[in-house]
Amino acid sequence: MRIDVITIFPEYLSALDVSLIGKARAQGLLDIRIHDLREHTTDRHKTVDDTPYGGGAGMVMKPEPWALALEAAVADSAEVELIIPSPAGAVFNQQMAYELAEKEHIAFACGRYEGIDERVYEWAAEHPRIRVRPVSLGDYVLNGGEVAVLAMVEAIGRLVPGVIGNPESLIEESHSNGLLEYPVYTKPANWRGKDVPEILLSGNHAKIASWRTSQQLRRTAQRRPDLLAAVDPETLDAQGQAELAQLRASMEE
Repeated sequence: MRIDVITIFPEYLSALDVSLIGKARAQGLLDIRIHDLREHTTDRHKTVDDTPYGGGAGMVMKPEPWALALEAAVADSAEVELIIPSPAGAVFNQQMAYELAEKEHIAFACGRYEGIDERVYEWAAEHPRIRVRPVSLGDYVLNGGEVAVLAMVEAIGRLVPGVIGNPESLIEESHSNGLLEYPVYTKPANWRGKDVPEILLSGNHAKIASWRTSQQLRRTAQRRPDLLAAVDPETLDAQGQAELAQLRASMEE
């Protein structure tokens, strides 16, 4: 997978050189290219912003540097999914991460100040090789898109085959089936007076699987009840379906 990131702070993205994402870059599983927007300016001051038409506080990012940077990023690609981090976009979630992990080429446009001139979005949407998608990390505002890009690249990149050493670990984690992940434990079995649940020491894998599903359902109901309504009962065994129905009923009372 190829990922292009356009920003005025390339050093902000240095975290992509460490941990599993950095290792995947070194192995060639992820081709991540960081571009400095200022390299696509034409004045000696490398200006990327100007005052907004209509007045108001702050500055707006100029359209031409963005057009030049995006043209360079898509020059050798048939199609690029352009992700624009924005509080006005669709909320990023695990399902979207899986969808984007299937793409051959995605790009990120990291806005700053009061945002990017709206005409850049219109121009990009008309480009034959660019598909524009504004995406939000949540209902809050950041200083720029770089933090969002770090989060999204990690969420997407770890789903690319080969990036995670044990692909089975992706199956049981939070949001993979619409539920939060069950609690996990390791040695010692007793720590500061707190015991690991006895079922996990039993060796009975069927009962352990049932316990974990139950824990997922209860944790989701407690912490993210909004997710419980979307869970497909058909993905659960009979015991899980019964517990799901019980939890939903209790939430409606």
